[in-house]
Amino acid sequence: MTTSNLETSSLEISQFQYHRTPFYCEENVYFLCKKLCENRIADAKGTDLFVAFISNEKKQIPLWRQKASHRADGAVLWDYHVICIQRKSSGESVPLVWDLDSSLPLPSPLTTYISETIRPSFSVFSEYQRFFRIVHAPIFLRHFASDRRHMKDPDGNWSADPPTYDPITAEDGTLHNLNEYMEIRTSDVVSNTGVDSFNSVFTEKLGVVIGENQLEEFFSQISLPA
Repeated sequence: MTTSNLETSSLEISQFQYHRTPFYCEENVYFLCKKLCENRIADAKGTDLFVAFISNEKKQIPLWRQKASHRADGAVLWDYHVICIQRKSSGESVPLVWDLDSSLPLPSPLTTYISETIRPSFSVFSEYQRFFRIVHAPIFLRHFASDRRHMKDPDGNWSADPPTYDPITAEDGTLHNLNEYMEIRTSDVVSNTGVDSFNSVFTEKLGVVIGENQLEEFFSQISLPA
């Protein structure tokens, strides 16, 4: 992840340590999902967790309230970003966003995250629209792999210091497939959030792609598998 300039309590999350290496959001979220399951903040199998890759064809997405920003409003133009969204089975529970790179409380209600970080009220050109690839966490944890090649320049130098632990390898031995998750085209976006899109998120390795204006509706309607 690189940048161009442009109801769980926060106390609960502070009670355990989690991996966070700046500019490696996909790996941070991978270990965050595992930690939330281990600490029973999420379901033990992660069935209430979803990983969201945010990007577009231009690979320039404006997000606000980001720690990496040097602006007062926290605005950053990422090439892509990755967050975790928690949707508990209880109908009374609101969806929560876990964004380790955000200055918002951790976690934050999805509605707050949308208004403060996505800022739909702020008009942006169509090429800067944010699209979300939603992947069910149990599937993501089995299949995701990254050898961090995307963080090296043509001469093999790191654009940002890598994590100290070994690169993540998929259960089937795949060494790198991050590009499959972060490549998001406008044509990938589903026309509506319904049964077919819900089935895809629970069965497909790469989940389903939705638009920013579909995000809140998607998580208000989705039902967790029994």
